[in-house]
Amino acid sequence: MMRRLFIFCLLLLAAKAASAQEDLALFENHKFCGGLIAGGNFAQVDGDYYAGYHKVGMNAGGVVYTKLHDHLAAGLEILYSQKGSNGNTTAETPSGLIITNYGINLNYAEVPVTINYYDDGRTFLGGGLSMSWLGTSSEHITTATGQSFDPSQYPFKKTDLNLVAGGSEHLYKGLYVNVRFQYSLLSIRDNIPQSFARSAQYNNLWVIRLMYLFM
Repeated sequence: MMRRLFIFCLLLLAAKAASAQEDLALFENHKFCGGLIAGGNFAQVDGDYYAGYHKVGMNAGGVVYTKLHDHLAAGLEILYSQKGSNGNTTAETPSGLIITNYGINLNYAEVPVTINYYDDGRTFLGGGLSMSWLGTSSEHITTATGQSFDPSQYPFKKTDLNLVAGGSEHLYKGLYVNVRFQYSLLSIRDNIPQSFARSAQYNNLWVIRLMYLFM
């Protein structure tokens, strides 16, 4: 019995060692590791009269990690990211206006820069800042009384600075699953009439993606 247990423990240690050697190949012979990212944003805009991550958008692009030290790497991403808001239930504003449908579509070019801790290459945990540049935007609103406003008179800001935090877990070979939370540090718009929304608005989103790193 003891012999079988000893052999089983040796097999577990050998499997763990083999896995670690495979994963450490990410930075074993070079300081850089790059890959592709594809997934989705689940977003809302804090400052409208709706709550919930009901806006679903694309999050896709590329990533490069640079080894800084043992278990420490910097990450740089270049992404296409769709953010915004979506509400199709009735909401009443403090002014008494009844909103029956509301939506914001924001399309950004985004560059996150992160510092990440990695163990044996299987798990990444990190955070940092993300700068976004607005490409196109659209907005629609439907009210019970037919009141509306011209979105072009209240444009969104051209840049968005986000705090980001999240992690990645190894799935198979170079494939990882990544989950991230993002929140605007500065408002994306602050001049909209308060009868339609609050005075300032912020991007608020969860990101779920697959990441493939080339070894």
